[in-house]
Amino acid sequence: MAGAQIFPSRRLRATPFSRRVEAAGVSGYTVYNHMLLPTVFQGLAEDYHHLKKYAQIWDVSAERQVQLKGPDAHKLACMMSARDLRNAQPGRCYYAPICNENGGLLNDPVALCIAEDTYWFSIADSDLLHWAAGLAQGMGLDVEVTEPDVSPLAIQGPMAEDLLVDVFGPKIRDIKFFRFASFPFKGRMLNIARSGWSKQGGFEIYLDDSSLGLDLWDAIAEKGEPYNLRAGCPNLIERIESGLFGYGNDMTIEDTPLEVGLDKYCALDNDAEFIGKEALLRQRKEGIQKKLMGLTILGNQLEPVSVPLACLHSGSKVGIVTSGVYSPDLDANIAFAMLDKSVCVPGTEIEVRTSGNIQMATVCEISSFETLA
Repeated sequence: MAGAQIFPSRRLRATPFSRRVEAAGVSGYTVYNHMLLPTVFQGLAEDYHHLKKYAQIWDVSAERQVQLKGPDAHKLACMMSARDLRNAQPGRCYYAPICNENGGLLNDPVALCIAEDTYWFSIADSDLLHWAAGLAQGMGLDVEVTEPDVSPLAIQGPMAEDLLVDVFGPKIRDIKFFRFASFPFKGRMLNIARSGWSKQGGFEIYLDDSSLGLDLWDAIAEKGEPYNLRAGCPNLIERIESGLFGYGNDMTIEDTPLEVGLDKYCALDNDAEFIGKEALLRQRKEGIQKKLMGLTILGNQLEPVSVPLACLHSGSKVGIVTSGVYSPDLDANIAFAMLDKSVCVPGTEIEVRTSGNIQMATVCEISSFETLA
């Protein structure tokens, strides 16, 4: 399949920024919410080192919005979200795992409270729109569920804030983490949040008019030279180092928030009601049987994991590596793995089957990657 290409069609949508992404030399894409999402530009390691020093502009239009609008928007948002949104405030962002009736994760979006009667769920890669629309219809709620014309553009990296001050003015600095505010651009007011899928600092600009995509990209690029601005994208190495999970990779509908370590984002100890709560309470009482953990893997430098790698202990399979890669700054192979409870004790040694080889690995807490630096 060398040289094979993804053929664009109306089922696989380009974005308002695709022309600039192509001009910037994108060298890899993935498909995310039926859209193109860049995965690499100059190289995985090169992009990683640049992200940790300067500023990057990311086309993350594939983070589609599921909009709930109407008198029952708040009610539906609270039903859907395991995070307690009953007191959600306009201008706030909330990491909000969403479960089915069995507690299985359907998505882990960021919920933006746009107004008392309007919510955006900025979603990971799954068709959450259909779930929300089905709930609204089945329960007879007075709410319109749509995918609006909103395409996020992220500015990430330690120089991101200074760059956006040059573009939008000093009030950018007033935006607190997981808050958003509106800023004028060519006659529109754009919501800009201090957020993003890296831990290098940055913002996401929610462009709500696709016709302005190239203008917005160019306005930022024109101010980018002092910050060594480059086109970039979510980086596999940086996200694993930072303990950022990817829905569809590290967790699926077969996993619950408790198994992924997201229970702190679930309203299990108050009277909030949401779909899947009973199942999660039951699982908490009975105890989880698997858990997402970190691994450091010895041996040869690990290529990016594209298919799950088997984890073995005493000759038996005890789980899979869900994401993994070699980290240049840590000089270590680091990974996430969904493991049987029996081996989830930090310090436990297991084996990982990589490309026909066996490499020794040590189980650790995901937060422990920070101690390797």
